[in-house]
Amino acid sequence: MLLHLSDLHFGTEKQECLLAIKHFCEQHRIEVIAVSGDLTQRARIVQFLSCKKFLDGLSIPYLVVPGNHDIPLYHVWQRVFSPFHSYKTFFGELEDTLETENFYLIGVNSIRRRHHTKGHISLAQVDEVSQKLKHAPENKLKLVVVHQPFYVSQEKGHGLGDCPNRGRFALEQWSKYGLFGLLHGHLHLMGVYNLTQVYQLRADPIFDIHAGTATSWRLRKNEPNGFNVLSKNGSIQHYIFDEKSKKFTLRESY
Repeated sequence: MLLHLSDLHFGTEKQECLLAIKHFCEQHRIEVIAVSGDLTQRARIVQFLSCKKFLDGLSIPYLVVPGNHDIPLYHVWQRVFSPFHSYKTFFGELEDTLETENFYLIGVNSIRRRHHTKGHISLAQVDEVSQKLKHAPENKLKLVVVHQPFYVSQEKGHGLGDCPNRGRFALEQWSKYGLFGLLHGHLHLMGVYNLTQVYQLRADPIFDIHAGTATSWRLRKNEPNGFNVLSKNGSIQHYIFDEKSKKFTLRESY
């Protein structure tokens, strides 16, 4: 199984959620973890350090990408000249690839220093992901991990303008090589959408998979803390945090 976490926002983390995630990993056979951005609240060194210790402590291979909260907001000089310095100090490259027994993950950095929340994807990134997908093993579930979602439904009502530019073009290219889905955060709201239908593509279904905030008290629209679990056959499950039991419990499956 793949555990999809997002929007950890260390600096605003809930200790009970951290403990519940660790317990969940101990009780289930988690093969790999994908974290789709916003590791920290304000890109501070102590926040990156806490996040790194937490993820390493799970003892499971993981892939992370930066979110808009992972570059400085108030330190203008650093934001302009070295926005990802602290992130790279703890987590290395901004875009990585991780292959496990059943999953093939491609990280994409959609964060730009000139923009606070909106995502951007360059033509070079589109091509690079295409090449990786093209040469990825056919028997593994292919997933792109990127912070901002490629689609937000009208009922969610938040972040429509934050979807990355060139999203449709990217999907047209990536759909040629068996992409199963994209893993996102950013909105703190769960959801699964068929991007093939949304963009009217002539391709097999590509799913836009949104995770809520796994650990932060910064909740939206009364959505509880939560995360996603993907199986090797492509099933998707939403888990939410139950305040009474202090555990993550299954909400719904796709």
